[in-house]
Amino acid sequence: MDDLTLLAIAIALGADAFAVSAAVAASLPVLTGRHTFRLAWHFGLFQGMMTAIGWFGGVGISTFMSGLNYWIAFALLLILGGKMIYESRHPESRTKDFDPTRGWSLVALSVATSIDALAVGISLSLVGMAIWRPALLIALMALVMSFVGTRLGKKGGELLGSWAETIGGVILIVIGLRILVKYLLI
Repeated sequence: MDDLTLLAIAIALGADAFAVSAAVAASLPVLTGRHTFRLAWHFGLFQGMMTAIGWFGGVGISTFMSGLNYWIAFALLLILGGKMIYESRHPESRTKDFDPTRGWSLVALSVATSIDALAVGISLSLVGMAIWRPALLIALMALVMSFVGTRLGKKGGELLGSWAETIGGVILIVIGLRILVKYLLI
């Protein structure tokens, strides 16, 4: 596989991380360096790890998951997006100091945005490509795209005001639907 193809794959995989980072950043009342670091670091880490897990698991993991991975990503994004929408319309129900860049919410977002990387890792193993260079490139691209997504998302959130969290939730649900539709059309 040539470098240009590998770069295109890394950018394509980083697109979900970019969009989710932007949506989360837009929904936060204040975006700090810690928020940005956690999103970028975890999204990059999970993209690289899932690529390597897919490669090491090869065909065995693909038969085990057998389409379930897309439903998991959809469900995680639907739940988190729905929670954001509900809380934006019912601020009294919001968990005090809820931060989607921490704890299980961050893990769920990281897994949901990296499901495609698992499939890419499986594909790379099937074509006999070494994994470390692609996994590192995919991780770095997701990290950079997540960083940029948080910066642009925060600017968008400032422009959208109180609608930012609702729109962020809708974006997460749309990303989940896109993942599911892409799977169903394969």
